[in-house]
Amino acid sequence: MNEQPCPKCHGARLKPEALATRIGPWSIIDLTRMPIDQLLGELEKLEFGQREKMIAGPILKEVRERLSFLQGVGLGYLSLDRKAGTLSGGEAQRIRLASQIGSRLAGVLYILDEPSIGLHQRDNNKLIKTLLDLRDLGNTVIVVEHDTDTIATADHVLDIGPGAGVHGGEIIYSGPVPGLLDCERSLTGGYLSGRLEIPVPAKRRKARKTKKYNLIVKNASVNNLKNLTVRFPLGVMTCVTGVSGSGKSSLVIETLYRQAHQFFQTGRQTPGIGTVVGLEHIDKVIDIDQSPIGRTPRSNPATYTGVLSPIRELLARLPESRARGYKPGRFSFNLKGGRCETCEGDGVIRIAMHFLPDIYVTCERCHGRRYNQETLEIRYRGKNIADILAMTVEEALDFFQNIPPIKNRLQTVFDVGLGYITLGQSSVTLSGGEAQRVKLAKELSRRSTGRTLYILDEPTTGLHPADIQHLLHVLGRLVDSGNTVVVIEHNLDVIKTADYIVDIGPEGGDGGGELVVAGTPEEVAACPASYTGRFLKQTLAS
Repeated sequence: MNEQPCPKCHGARLKPEALATRIGPWSIIDLTRMPIDQLLGELEKLEFGQREKMIAGPILKEVRERLSFLQGVGLGYLSLDRKAGTLSGGEAQRIRLASQIGSRLAGVLYILDEPSIGLHQRDNNKLIKTLLDLRDLGNTVIVVEHDTDTIATADHVLDIGPGAGVHGGEIIYSGPVPGLLDCERSLTGGYLSGRLEIPVPAKRRKARKTKKYNLIVKNASVNNLKNLTVRFPLGVMTCVTGVSGSGKSSLVIETLYRQAHQFFQTGRQTPGIGTVVGLEHIDKVIDIDQSPIGRTPRSNPATYTGVLSPIRELLARLPESRARGYKPGRFSFNLKGGRCETCEGDGVIRIAMHFLPDIYVTCERCHGRRYNQETLEIRYRGKNIADILAMTVEEALDFFQNIPPIKNRLQTVFDVGLGYITLGQSSVTLSGGEAQRVKLAKELSRRSTGRTLYILDEPTTGLHPADIQHLLHVLGRLVDSGNTVVVIEHNLDVIKTADYIVDIGPEGGDGGGELVVAGTPEEVAACPASYTGRFLKQTLAS
């Protein structure tokens, strides 16, 4: 289905009579299409006579205040007519936060889940100030956060760990920030205090300038991009940086990925949005995003990574299985024969709630184990297929250490920092960051040609610094195999480890869409025009 602007109003959604009413030179559509930063500036320039000032004064005061709240949470690049469905989760959360500040309520408990997602370091300080203002109104603010600046500003920190999954669930520390820095058991405290750190690479991979070692995006003009031409070196890790709304996703996802994907699908590129030169030097492009690896309880890490296939083959080779005539398909919950037919191998029964989300209840026949009794009688080293799916990756790695086809696939999942998830864990329970790392593990387990372009959009979302270290190790392995990794990122720990940086800006919205600087982290840090460079300079010096 394709949407087209209305031929009558050209997308304005209003009658000509409504559009004829103007404030100065602007109609309501002109004003709502402006980025908030620009709109605030234009409202300040308005001049009224005495009578008009009496009418407009109180209204303008309210409008300016509300726009300032949105600007204060780092959303100055958005326009007021932006469709809600196109907002990221972080943007939507910050809009709700701005509306709460405007309400000036007191005695309210606010709970925010990673409000700093998608924010450049420049805007992060504005967000922290907003949270403190909310507290100072007489409210209680609870924030789930990995951002070290936000943690350092807190009045009280509750650190849970020490590890993830079965290795977590304990209160490691509860109290003011200085005490957290001295807590030896706390990984968070270790990174905050500097005892632990993600190091700057001693030597960076060199970005070569000759044509066959580069992809070049030419004349990119999607959204706010201003006829941009950018070089992406092959065989290195490139970070695309810039303030929120500067055009990073427009360049990388809407232009580079879209055109490369189209080229490998059809042999040609979409005209009118910019072209990518040099695609003959790679053989495929993969966007490893944070979308779910499956949308039903049937999908899980074991099926997605392919580790379930060698496990099923192993069980089918057991003497008891051969005596009964069981094939590998017997141990699949997608096929009739070995699965529980009451729940059809789901382990749960779906109950439709009509106008509410569906709910799932554990199957009373198999008690969530997915298989029938006959199948569960087949055991390898005392464990049946349901027991194996209930193991964590770490436990399964030890259990199958002498079975290379299984061990090697499990090792890649463990290497991306997911040793704590269970093999049969429903994919719908995985966070976006976990789903992304499962996808990375799958790519690592494949035979690589060394000519793949991997694209990741903010892969550190939801990750603790310890998890980021795992992620960087994995990305490094992909690049060391000859592949190319392009990452859109705000996290300075990732940016400082990149081989090459493309900084887009200088501002968000209409003030962005230009190449500010491109080069090594040290070269970007030396550029005074780059907001990223200013913060990177401090990070590299520390």
